[in-house]
Amino acid sequence: MSEQPKTTLADGSPVTADHRELREDGQQKAYVVLSDEERAKGFVRPVRRSYVHKKCGTVTTMGQAIAETYARDPFFYSGTFCCACRSHFPVGEDGEFVWDGTNEKVGT
Repeated sequence: MSEQPKTTLADGSPVTADHRELREDGQQKAYVVLSDEERAKGFVRPVRRSYVHKKCGTVTTMGQAIAETYARDPFFYSGTFCCACRSHFPVGEDGEFVWDGTNEKVGT
């Protein structure tokens, strides 16, 4: 049985029960990421900070810790945020986002 990777909030603080509460701008109060220790183990994909929402064409740029979490474990998240639509949408094979400058789906 494999051990679950350690997680924190993007600012390095412990994960809280209310982190998914939405702010006025549509983003969550805080986002869970793999811990610094987990991300230091290396990446299986390039670290990319920007993605395009295919439905509206807008580029959203995320923080470094979230980008590194995607690079360490591309399947960690089930959705991500669009800064123009101000909402979260699915990622993965059936998701709505591609990495900026590519046709590669976020979360694959």
